[in-house]
Order: sequence, then C-alpha cells, then structure tokens
Amino acid sequence: MSSGAGVEPAPQVFPRMNADEILAAVSHRTFRLPNTRWVIRQEWHDLLFAHWQVPADLLRQKVPSQLELDLWRGEAYVGVVPFLLQNMRPRGLPATPVISHFAEINVRTYVTYKGVPGVYFFSLDAANLSAVLAARFAYALPYYHAKFAVDQTADGITYTSRRLQRPKPAEFRARYRPVSDVHLYAPPEQTIERFLSERYCLYAVTKRHVYRTVVHHLPWPLQSAEAAIEQNSMADPVGVPLPGAPLLHFSSFMDVLTWLPEQVD
Repeated sequence: MSSGAGVEPAPQVFPRMNADEILAAVSHRTFRLPNTRWVIRQEWHDLLFAHWQVPADLLRQKVPSQLELDLWRGEAYVGVVPFLLQNMRPRGLPATPVISHFAEINVRTYVTYKGVPGVYFFSLDAANLSAVLAARFAYALPYYHAKFAVDQTADGITYTSRRLQRPKPAEFRARYRPVSDVHLYAPPEQTIERFLSERYCLYAVTKRHVYRTVVHHLPWPLQSAEAAIEQNSMADPVGVPLPGAPLLHFSSFMDVLTWLPEQVD
C-alpha cells in the first residue's frame, strides 16, 4: 500500500459551469487557447494519477524523435491513469447513454514540441469500441478496446482493466482513494504534481506529421492518494518497466473541452 497524507479528506463539491465560464478561466494555462472552436465536451471522474520515475535514456527510445522529453528536474516519468469518462458529446448535441459513458485508462509521458508542453500517449484503453475506432481515425491515437469493472464503495474505488486486442497483456487491477484535501494550485514549474497534471495538449506522431490536440479545463483539484495495485502490466507492451511504489494523486472531477487535432510540423 502506497499512501499520501493519511487523513480523511473532506468531500469535494464542484459546481457545474457552462462552456463560456470554463473558457474564461485561462490564467493557469501554459499556452494560449486556439482561435478555432472546441468540438467535444466530456467529463472525467475519479482519476488516479500513478507515476513512476523511469530512465530518461530508455524513454527516449520509446518516444518519437520529433518530440522532446519533458523532464522534472532531470528525471523522466511515466503515468498510468485510470478514470471514468461521462457525458462525452459533440458541441451542440446532448450526451447519449450508449456511447457517452465508459471507463478508460491511459499510459503516458510528458513531452514538448516547439516549446509547448503536452502529453504523449503510449496507449489508451477504453470500454467503448466505437470510441476506440473513432479516436484512432480522428486523432491518430493508440486506442485499444478493453474490458473494465469499476466499483465505488466507502473504502474507495476498485478498478479492473484487461485489454482485449493486441499488443497484450495490458492489465490493471487496483483499489484507490483520496487521503487529503485538495492541494492548492501552483504553477507547473513549482511542484511535481502540477508538472505532471497541468497539461493542455496531447501529441500524436504519424509517419509524416506531428499533430497537437488542445484541451481546456480548470486547474486540477488534486488530492494525495493511496492505492493497492495488485496488477499493472499496462506499460509492458511498450517495454517500459514500472517497478516500485508510484507517486499517487487523485482527482474526482474535471469538465473538459477538446479541439480537433492540428498539424504543427
């Protein structure tokens, strides 16, 4: 069991905001919003940020050469992030039960391109096959179909994921919960928790081009967390070992706006 502050956290309540209110909050961003319109809105619930320090020279072999590794005080990190996605819908349309709510888990690291910090995904596993296929086509992201079981109780969240297609095995099984109140916001260069979480774009690299997809949301309401991780082979398919106890944080809710990918090379 890896633990955080070890205190019972206060319940977190997050007011619902309209898109204009979310867009008005920009002082925490690391770069400007696009001039174009956002296209997808979605909610992320009950996220665990589990991060392992990994050798930068190993990670350099796994990340496309066009992207520069973004290091925290000289150290590289890989994250495994399980969560629940809800109310995903295109701009101007309502969410639909069949395709708008599902579990997802990603394996990620941190990069910059032309000075803009972001996330690079090694994999994203999701329970919704339609979303997997659509994201692969529209965003050039390495999505995979997986089977999930998620249960929330007073003792925390029990989360199980098992990939159904190759490359595998890629499985995750854990129980996790927050153990502190929300940490005060700080700029990403001041604390590692903000360096790892306050990322407002993701990168995808094809054989020909580099694409940047911008996202926008409020600063993360991060809490320290504890987790009993029973199984974690999520990074095995890319050949990145994740031994030892990870750095753990939790966030219960985020309302997110997403743009279409832009070719930036």
